[in-house]
Amino acid sequence: MINRVVLVGRLTKDPELKYTSSNIAVSKFTLAVNRTFAGPSGEREADFIQCVVWRKQAENLARFVRKGSLIGVEGRIQTGSYDDKDGIRKYTTEVIGDSVQFLEPKSAVQDNSSFNDYSRQDYPQNNNNQNNNNTKKESTPTIDVAEDDLPF
Repeated sequence: MINRVVLVGRLTKDPELKYTSSNIAVSKFTLAVNRTFAGPSGEREADFIQCVVWRKQAENLARFVRKGSLIGVEGRIQTGSYDDKDGIRKYTTEVIGDSVQFLEPKSAVQDNSSFNDYSRQDYPQNNNNQNNNNTKKESTPTIDVAEDDLPF
């Protein structure tokens, strides 16, 4: 059986970095991924996908990227459920990231002021990243975590 996902999209807000009681870093974030087709009104739509990364990858994500950053995530889909405070069963679906790649130089992340207000209501119709030609190109770090390193 195969359970692999590859996503490219923009962060809807700064990644949230937390630590478990065992001091393991975990970062949860939402990735806005454009659909390949236009909706009935002719506008491009996006899916908002919940993602989770662990350990050093989580720390680096929180350190190097911000809301609006273009990143790639490779991982697997994980589903779960829980009972809310009223006893109603809730279902969850998220991507557990095995590999995250930063797809913009650090200067583009700092200059991404046009992406400061991502939400489901105001996702930009055209999110083509147009960098200034005078921007110095920097190499972007790639963080890979082996699946054996994940805590589940």
